[in-house]
Amino acid sequence: MRSAIVGAALLVVGLVLVATGVLPPAEALEVGERVWPVLLFVVAITVVTELAAEAGLFRVVAEAAARIGGGRAWVLWLLVVVLAVVSTVFLSLDTTAVLLTPIVIVLARHSGLSPLPFALTTVWLANTASLLLPVSNLTNLLAEHELPGYTALDFARLMALPALVAVVVPCLLLFGIYRRELLARYTPDERHAADDRVLCWASAIVIAALLPALVSGVAVWIPACIAAVVLLVFFAVRRRGVLRFSLLPWQIVLLASGLFLVVQAGHSLGLAALLETAAGRTDDAAGLLRLAASGAVGSNLANNLPAYLALEPVAGSPARLAALLIGTNAGPLITPWASLATLLWHQRLVALGVEISWRRYALLGLIVVPLTLVPAVLVLAL
Repeated sequence: MRSAIVGAALLVVGLVLVATGVLPPAEALEVGERVWPVLLFVVAITVVTELAAEAGLFRVVAEAAARIGGGRAWVLWLLVVVLAVVSTVFLSLDTTAVLLTPIVIVLARHSGLSPLPFALTTVWLANTASLLLPVSNLTNLLAEHELPGYTALDFARLMALPALVAVVVPCLLLFGIYRRELLARYTPDERHAADDRVLCWASAIVIAALLPALVSGVAVWIPACIAAVVLLVFFAVRRRGVLRFSLLPWQIVLLASGLFLVVQAGHSLGLAALLETAAGRTDDAAGLLRLAASGAVGSNLANNLPAYLALEPVAGSPARLAALLIGTNAGPLITPWASLATLLWHQRLVALGVEISWRRYALLGLIVVPLTLVPAVLVLAL
């Protein structure tokens, strides 16, 4: 609800700025034309993942992972890494934060393991693994607009090496920090069947078909909307009570809409010129590091979405845009508000009774962020 209140306030401020002429109506309409496909995708993919969770698909996947782990915590952890990366890459970081977090917490507890390394793996990879595809992060979908002619595969080729670094480095650090817990043994929990096998299978088939469609070159909101409609029909027939307004991520949409308007107004007032002084304009390694660092600092001071929007005009090239994404995607690991995914993750932890102090989270973030950002930017500069 807090994000909805902030979003509503920002939206009111943005509308006032339009009404007073600070933000020209033509620029506001241009922003709207740019972001409606992004927000529609967010709504559709959220509906798909929420319904898949209601069908029990993710619980089935988690229990299968526990059996495959064979009683070895490190194997189970590696499977969680794979699930977090695949979920983030193809279904977005917010999906990973919302849906995978409770799965891995329950999985760890049922296996008699500490939930903390699994919880941190989920939130770190939800952010850092969101570099590879446009659908992985809202910032990527916005950046795609600045890369005319780039398909999803072109985007993946641009981001492949930084994305690999941004997954491997946090995982190595997590294993080093929690090696004692991850070298333990566990007893797999007994298997539970899905409550409705038809819905579970339908969800599995829809998501399996959706994943390649999201990288096919078709506008991503189209397959996401089709997948959402298919699952809505299945649930309308078999479990109508699940279909409720809360399935829609209206708070995220409200927050994003307000941010878009306010940041665009900031550019109208000369924000880009001010930020150019901090972020520079060069495409060499030093210039890319400077821009990525600006994105990371801005994300942790405010949030990665306004940080990206504010710095996008000073990017100017595919390499610099990629560096900015490294900063705004892999950098928000220090403050709790740095990304919406982190806030959603913490809400799930609180609901499940898992405690982690923000002080410890921030200290770990201060270690992992520079160790991840610097090599990720350097491989981009090769």
